[in-house]
Amino acid sequence: MMYFWEIEKIIKETLQELKLSLSYEIDNQLKAPMSFNISTNTIKFNYIQINQYKGKMNVRLKETNENFVKLMLYREIGYYLDFKKNKHDLRTLMYGGEEEKKQLMKLIEKNAWVFGRTLVPEELLGSYDKLYELDKMFSG
Repeated sequence: MMYFWEIEKIIKETLQELKLSLSYEIDNQLKAPMSFNISTNTIKFNYIQINQYKGKMNVRLKETNENFVKLMLYREIGYYLDFKKNKHDLRTLMYGGEEEKKQLMKLIEKNAWVFGRTLVPEELLGSYDKLYELDKMFSG
């Protein structure tokens, strides 16, 4: 079991290493392990969800707690990098048709993984790629 202060420390140190001034905060109401909010440039995390996700995914990855959190964080930073580079029309998510919404969400999700991968140290690339495949498999 990882505690919120351990996760917070990993996030803080990783953001400092990457020289990114993104905010981060714990949110125990969050339905996902981590989430990036583009309007506030904030990474939110739910330590209970992180522990559940880790329990499901890390059986196959066998990474340390620190590395596992970093893998998740790289993906969330990928959202930030994607939105910085690609100005997606987010009105589609509010007003678009179901198929339009689905396609945009799929593109944003894929881009997050791709942009996040550019931050991953060489020794963690295999685990990051495997986590991506596992996440696709479990999330449908």
